[in-house]
Amino acid sequence: MYGWPYETQEARVTDQPFDAGVEFDRQVGNLLAKDYPALAGLGPAEFTDRLAPLRATVVRRAATMTPPTEGRVPFVLVVTRELVPVEERLTRLTLAGRRKPGFLDRHYAEGDLARFDPIKELELPDSPAYLLFDVDRGEETLNLAPDAAMEIITGQGRTPLTIDEGIAFVTHFPAALARNKCFSLVGSRCGDRRVPAIWISQGAPKLGWCWYGNPHTWLGSASTADRST
Repeated sequence: MYGWPYETQEARVTDQPFDAGVEFDRQVGNLLAKDYPALAGLGPAEFTDRLAPLRATVVRRAATMTPPTEGRVPFVLVVTRELVPVEERLTRLTLAGRRKPGFLDRHYAEGDLARFDPIKELELPDSPAYLLFDVDRGEETLNLAPDAAMEIITGQGRTPLTIDEGIAFVTHFPAALARNKCFSLVGSRCGDRRVPAIWISQGAPKLGWCWYGNPHTWLGSASTADRST
């Protein structure tokens, strides 16, 4: 199913019919190209074998999917920090059509990232890799503080993205992160009022944080309809 080596393939909005299986293969290939197997301490074949069962879930739900746009995509393959550290995945992020690697904001103290866990309202799959469905970067919540955005997200029966999920979103769909259309990751918190967010800085993706009650015109709150293995 998967060849080696892979060139990184960015998702593109086209007029072609959407094929969920092909899109799943593209996302796996994207991870191979970004050296995820080595970062996870696995060989390429072992890594892809771990992800392969998720393909059946994607294909089974294909009839409910619509083609991706820059701001909303049918599904995202998530690899968590259980397999690959956050910092390593950040350096594999780029903006659409750019090469400069993503980075961590200097305001995160040493060891800080490990304190940001999924909020109790989320029911995450018990797996180091899983799927998000109907993922949205949250343009309707631009210029709303995360606390206000959460009311809208939960009112729609959706849940906010975590740090792992936000990184996965930009990994597979770099165009989702755009000027004045960046997003908070309200699904990860550490017990204070900080909310992680991914935005553009110095021509690259940056994982920073903002305050739970502060709005920004260029920052929405990303969400998903559900998660599955």
